[in-house]
Amino acid sequence: MDLVGVRAAVGEVLDQHLGSRVREVTSLDPDCARELAERIVSFTLGGKRLRSTLAWWGWLSGGGSTRGPKARAALCAASAIEVLQTFALIHDDVMDSASTRRGEPSVHAAHAAEHRSLSHKGDPERYGESMAVLTGDLALAWADDLLHEALDDLPTRREAHRVWRDMRTEVMVGQYLDLRSQARAERSVRTALRTDRLKTASYTVERPLHLGAVMAGAPPTTVAALRDYGVDVGVAFQLRDDLMDLYGDPSRTGKTPGEDLEQGKNTMLLAVGVDLAREGGDTAALELLERVGDAPVDTGEVAHVLERLGARDLVRRRCRALADQGMAHIALLDLDPAVRDGLVGFADIAARS
Repeated sequence: MDLVGVRAAVGEVLDQHLGSRVREVTSLDPDCARELAERIVSFTLGGKRLRSTLAWWGWLSGGGSTRGPKARAALCAASAIEVLQTFALIHDDVMDSASTRRGEPSVHAAHAAEHRSLSHKGDPERYGESMAVLTGDLALAWADDLLHEALDDLPTRREAHRVWRDMRTEVMVGQYLDLRSQARAERSVRTALRTDRLKTASYTVERPLHLGAVMAGAPPTTVAALRDYGVDVGVAFQLRDDLMDLYGDPSRTGKTPGEDLEQGKNTMLLAVGVDLAREGGDTAALELLERVGDAPVDTGEVAHVLERLGARDLVRRRCRALADQGMAHIALLDLDPAVRDGLVGFADIAARS
């Protein structure tokens, strides 16, 4: 299967699996199916299917077959990551108080708006957040269901279960670090990169490749190379996302510029800016950057200051270096040409900022 074929096949798996789950919920309560279960379906099917594609590439890199029952099982397991992504994003939007996602109201914002329009009792915001938490919890349960059912047909299920377990835990720890650094107004490059490694690189690139390779019974050298690629390119991907948050086109990002900045997130971009302002004795810039997250600031002014200090360029260079480093890890692997092209292309996207 080419890239388009993989995405279509994943869409078919998700449509079947989630459709059956929605029917189960409908039999229990039609309103719950409409307000929670169906939102999971629309949210999941609207994704780019990056993670499931990477898991499939990991499967092929490990020598997995392209057809037959085992290939189908691997594809279903890869598809489970898309449902895990739904859980993570819905909860992340609640914790970040994000009003939009992919250019549409976030799940908690949509529920709050519905509460207000129907003149329900209680606090609309609290209601919306509670409904979003339930929706995310249900998505996580469904992701586990799909993964476990798929792995029943593979002899490598024990090893694959371990990768899945580690991936889920890493996402939680990464989110914890993100929240804690915001509460402490931390401005640390080291902590920012550690958070990026656990919260984003793990379940976006490293673990999907790892899961696919392990399911296929890949040799340790192949698994190690793919994981190393995943860590470097995954962190580069997050650094690029940080840049896009502040400098990207809202029509492409689907987000209001500076959302992460307003939340006071400890990104490498902001942490580097603070370090450069301090080292250069730029007190005006330092005062502005230290107010981020504590008081309203002009997002455009912060963007300009970070660029003037050289923080934007430094993060850009780090993205490129990490992408190149990631490619070096897999340079000697005997990969299917289409898989190699895909990994090279993804690394190139991560380096573009």
